[in-house]
Amino acid sequence: MSRRPTLEFLKTEAAAGLILATAAAAALILANSSAAPDYFGFIHAPFTVRIGAFEETAEVLDWVKHGLMAVFFFVVGMEIKFEVLKGELSNPRRLAVPLLAALAGMAAPAAIYLLFNHSGSSPHGAWAVPTATDIAFALAALAAVSKGLPASLRIFLLTLAIADDLGAVGLIAVLFSQDLHMRALAGAAASLIVMAALGRWRNAPFLFYAVGFALAWAFTLKSGVSTSVMGVLAAFTVPIGPRRRGQDSVLHFFMESLHPYVAYGILPLFAFVAAGFSFRGIDGGHLMAPLTLGILLGLFIGKQAGVFFAVLLAVTLGLGRKPTGATWLEVWGLSLLCGVGFTMSLFIAALAFPDADIQQQNQARLGVVLASVLSAGAGMAVLAVAGAIRARREAESAG
Repeated sequence: MSRRPTLEFLKTEAAAGLILATAAAAALILANSSAAPDYFGFIHAPFTVRIGAFEETAEVLDWVKHGLMAVFFFVVGMEIKFEVLKGELSNPRRLAVPLLAALAGMAAPAAIYLLFNHSGSSPHGAWAVPTATDIAFALAALAAVSKGLPASLRIFLLTLAIADDLGAVGLIAVLFSQDLHMRALAGAAASLIVMAALGRWRNAPFLFYAVGFALAWAFTLKSGVSTSVMGVLAAFTVPIGPRRRGQDSVLHFFMESLHPYVAYGILPLFAFVAAGFSFRGIDGGHLMAPLTLGILLGLFIGKQAGVFFAVLLAVTLGLGRKPTGATWLEVWGLSLLCGVGFTMSLFIAALAFPDADIQQQNQARLGVVLASVLSAGAGMAVLAVAGAIRARREAESAG
């Protein structure tokens, strides 16, 4: 397969970043306006889904978090599968540096969070909130200042972010799977096995995949395991080869078909229902609260430090190379963009703080939003300076 699906999505991701920002801004505006009762009434409104023997009642926020976001993780899982088998993650030499950067970029934020919240008063697994990177937002920020910068920066950021997403899914599986129901798990496993078997049926109708995914999701919802994990596992069952010679890959077809709906629909909707919180009562004390500081500094300081120094160490030890043609200033700017946690961090926060008091939920959201804005702004500023320096040197060389 000659085409690179994940690279084809770069422009889509960049455009989606603006829509995500607009959705988040709309949520914050509504949550702090006279329309606040309507906004919170909407996201907390109970909604019942009943199909045959399946019946579930949950708030709109929970349906988006556990329902629609499973489709997002399905697409993420297909991106991961492609990169591992055919793309950047398939080459050990290219994989070493972004993988180390992703690991360090998850460990450092977690350490900073625990430094501020070591007493154990925060909910279980909350330290995972600042470990994630939002691919859409980070790529959108890079696209805004990428003129004149080497294309290798985009590839490196995408590879690192995909490895980061894989780590985030692993953390979700370990930290937020509880009260397991074995019969439901068995049903989910059977559904995934059926989906995997469909990959051997060359002419299997795509509707069968949709039915298998829906069944796996329904069983997983009742099992105690996060539906995001099911989404990734379901993605791994999609065959990477074509149905017939000369046709496109099944995996590529699914990615290409679903990605616009995810980028322009599901993620903005999640940002809208998850990002809104009231500023009423928030003061300097809330900003300086250990929970807020742990997330804020974990994303803004921990991410950039972990990623940058991991790349520096790997290059120094000869384990790999930094992005081709990139300067260390550009690598630092890229490291800053990794602190844009936004959608992924809000998703993990929604899992970590489901029963927490409203003050803790607002502190977590405040930390994520502030860190994402700071990381995006600082990263774009550094990359803009790096681009200007590069342009001036090229002009001097040409002269």
